[in-house]
Amino acid sequence: MKHLIGIAIAGFLGLGVTAGQGKDGWANLLEGKNLTTNWTTTGNWILNKEGVVALEPRPGEKGWQRYDAYLWAKKSYKDFECEFEYKLNKGGNSGFYFHVGDVKSPVAKGIEVQLYDSASKPKDAKLNDHDSGGIIPGIAPTKNTAKPAGEWNKMLVTVKGNKVTVVLNGEIVNDVPLDHPKIKDRPSTGSIGFQDHGLPMWLRNIKVREL
Repeated sequence: MKHLIGIAIAGFLGLGVTAGQGKDGWANLLEGKNLTTNWTTTGNWILNKEGVVALEPRPGEKGWQRYDAYLWAKKSYKDFECEFEYKLNKGGNSGFYFHVGDVKSPVAKGIEVQLYDSASKPKDAKLNDHDSGGIIPGIAPTKNTAKPAGEWNKMLVTVKGNKVTVVLNGEIVNDVPLDHPKIKDRPSTGSIGFQDHGLPMWLRNIKVREL
C-alpha cells in the first residue's frame, strides 16, 4: 500500500516513476523481458530470454547516422546513475548517450560516452575520446580498462550536479565537469540511449536511478 501511495504522490508532483523501479530507486530498464516498456527504436535490437539485448544490423544498415535506429529510453534524465554491461566484437563501436535534447540530432544535442574495442590497442597507445570511457566530443579516458572483444564490460555513468563520472570495469576512467569547454554547450537534461553504429553489440543488466 505504501508503495502505491508513493507512486501516486510522485505522479501528482510530476516526478514520474519508471517501470520496474525498486525500493532502492534503481529501475530495471529491461523489465517485462521486452523493449517496448521503456525503450523506442526502429533498429534491430532484440531482447532474448536470458535478458541480453542483441543488436544485429539488417542488410544494408551501416554507419552511425541512423538516429531513429538507436535504442532510446522513453524517459528523460537530469541527475542520474546508469549501470549496464556491454560486449563488442573485434573492432566493435557504439556509445551511451545522455542529456540528449533532440534524439534526431544526438551528436550535436547530447553527450556520448564511448563504447569501443579499446582492448585491441597496444598498451602504450595514446588514448582519445573514441576509446571506451571517452566522452565525445573531445575528452579521452584517463586509462584503458576495456576487456578484450567477446568479453562483458561493466560501466557506471553518474551525472550529478555539474559533473559526469565514468567507471569502467571498476575503475574511474573519466571525471569531468559538465561545463568543460568541450561539452559546456550541451543540454543539462534529456534522453539516454545506445548507439546503433551498424555493428553487432550486446547489452544486459541495464538499470538507472535518478539522483
